[in-house]
Amino acid sequence: MNAYPQLYKITADRYSCRGYDTTRPVSEEMLMAALDLARLAPSAVNRQPWMFVIAETEAEREAVCKAYPREWIKTAPVYIVACGDHSQAWHRGADGKDHTDIYVAIAVSHLCLGATSLGLATCWVCNFDTGIIRETFRLPDSLEPIAIIPLGYPIEAPSERHPLRKSLDEIVHKGAY
Repeated sequence: MNAYPQLYKITADRYSCRGYDTTRPVSEEMLMAALDLARLAPSAVNRQPWMFVIAETEAEREAVCKAYPREWIKTAPVYIVACGDHSQAWHRGADGKDHTDIYVAIAVSHLCLGATSLGLATCWVCNFDTGIIRETFRLPDSLEPIAIIPLGYPIEAPSERHPLRKSLDEIVHKGAY
């Protein structure tokens, strides 16, 4: 019962990779292709309140590793810092809720699925020291670092990477509670 077999496969194949092939760099073309899919993500009033910062220098890469001090992240050839631009935020009229995080999350999902479709792997890292990232990349006050996305070619086999997911019965509710 799968009306979208290609999208379903890409979505099912996406996982949080924690081991990258250090011998295979990611080409600029592949990186930009994945980021282009993030660019196509929807946002209210088409505000597109995101910015993707790529750690290019050795000092920037070291800062990412310092902000998230886990050994596995050092294996990724590319680090993308997904930032929310609060100066471009859409706010819900009823209560003023800033939706920047929501739209950045949609764009990062597009990025991760796009990377998967290209044979690359990603991980969504949110538990990091934002101060180190803010200082290293000299982010303006309006930009909030929301996630670090390591990107590269995976080293683990596909059969080893899928955690159990809840069933539809566990996550879908019809009508009022």
